[in-house]
Order: sequence, then C-alpha cells, then structure tokens
Amino acid sequence: MDALLLVFGVISFSLVSVLVGLLGARRKIGFGWSFLISAVTTPLIGLIVTLLFDKLPEGERKWGCLGTLLAILAIVMMTIILIGILSAAATA
Repeated sequence: MDALLLVFGVISFSLVSVLVGLLGARRKIGFGWSFLISAVTTPLIGLIVTLLFDKLPEGERKWGCLGTLLAILAIVMMTIILIGILSAAATA
C-alpha cells in the first residue's frame, strides 16, 4: 500500500509541475524555469513564482530548448528513482 501511495505521489507531483511549466510558457519566466522551480521546491511555490511574472503578448509562448531538455531530464530521473524504490520495496 505504501508503494502505491508513493507512486501516486510522484506521478501527481510530476504532472502538476508540468502544468505549472505550461502556465509559465505564457509568461516571461518561460516553461523551463517554471517547471524547474516546481520540481525542485513544490508545485505551489512554483505556481506562486510563475504568477509573479508578467504575461507575454497574446499568442506568444516562451519554451526554449533548455526548458524542454530540463523537463525530459526531470521526468526520466523521477521515473528511474520510482523504479528503484519499487524494486527495493518488492524485495523487502
């Protein structure tokens, strides 16, 4: 039961961080920094920081290759950590 709760928590944390990053893509902070702040701290703090930045003009988005690279790297690392935790829990 604890492993299932941990899996749900990691997946929820990752998805909410991505949502905050998508919100940041429409602001001057950009997707990458919004996602990174959300993943390193908490999505709530990331959301607050993201909302402090001004909006970009209508129809414009700020993705940046750094943002996409960081998002992919963070998701891969969280998946590896999750697999490690689940395999350790299965052997215990």
